[in-house]
Amino acid sequence: MGWRDDAPAATAYAEANEGRLARVTEQHRSGYIVDDGEREFPVQAPAPWTRKSFPPEQRAAVGDWVRLKDDEDLILDWLPRFGLLKRAAAGEHYKQQLIAANIDRVLVVCGLDGDFNPRRLERYLVLVRGSGAEAVFVLTKADQLGRADIDMAVEVLQSLEEAGARIVALNARSLESVSVLHPLLGPGITAVLVGSSGAGKSTLTNALLGIERQKTNTVRANDSRGRHTTTHRALLRLPSGGCLIDTPGMRELKLTGEETLDRSGFDRIEELAAQCRFRDCQHEREPGCAVQSALEADELDPGALANYRKLQGELAQARAVVKQRERQGPRGPKRR
Repeated sequence: MGWRDDAPAATAYAEANEGRLARVTEQHRSGYIVDDGEREFPVQAPAPWTRKSFPPEQRAAVGDWVRLKDDEDLILDWLPRFGLLKRAAAGEHYKQQLIAANIDRVLVVCGLDGDFNPRRLERYLVLVRGSGAEAVFVLTKADQLGRADIDMAVEVLQSLEEAGARIVALNARSLESVSVLHPLLGPGITAVLVGSSGAGKSTLTNALLGIERQKTNTVRANDSRGRHTTTHRALLRLPSGGCLIDTPGMRELKLTGEETLDRSGFDRIEELAAQCRFRDCQHEREPGCAVQSALEADELDPGALANYRKLQGELAQARAVVKQRERQGPRGPKRR
């Protein structure tokens, strides 16, 4: 189930006075499904977790290790995490939505059709870097393109690869093609699968499992978008020995404010910015701007620069909201 003796959870569990060990495989409104290594079964959440005002990040998420009462199927608490993937929930309050906990790798699935969007993949890398896990971009539907077109798509994502991410192009319907992922999903490894609806996540999950467990649907011909076939997050055991957390399609990738843009595919832009004549250069019309010089020389993708600026603005806004919320405390601003 991905248990590691060198992980923070192991130390905390060894120091605990009581409790049975289990891992969260599903999270529902009414409770959780856990696996203790022998069977899966439902458990109740602690009463405070069921309150609407309880911070989401303080509840257990899929992939968390939890302690259960010795004589009752009730969660006592969750054990310390590593590799936590999260995003900000919709709305203006920047509440966190936990995607998966205790993960080693994030498989970002993107179809080589109308779903292919380098700017969105840059945003994914920012979120994955914030989780502490390794990013693997899985380009599906490679069987629909020729070799030259596949190579061109991979080349477009070169900045992500230079930032340390892996890029794999494959046919999710081919067991032989998918086998390239098996070495990344060995014993003790937990990966989470994310991407848009219709990108091929469910098809890829079935191929990795070796059985038709997840439902699959065709995508719309006009925009390559699919319908949600996965309705909730679930941790699955793989024949390769690892664990895979499947998730519903994500339409919005909102930053929490805790991320940075370091090693997220914008290294070239930041290197150029450091060469500008003025330290506070806005990279617009200032003299001696290395970024503008690179744009004029076609050495920099203007779309990447625009996305970099956009993400910078979102991060600044999110951080301001988070700081204001921290100053106000859990009860919010005082009413007069």
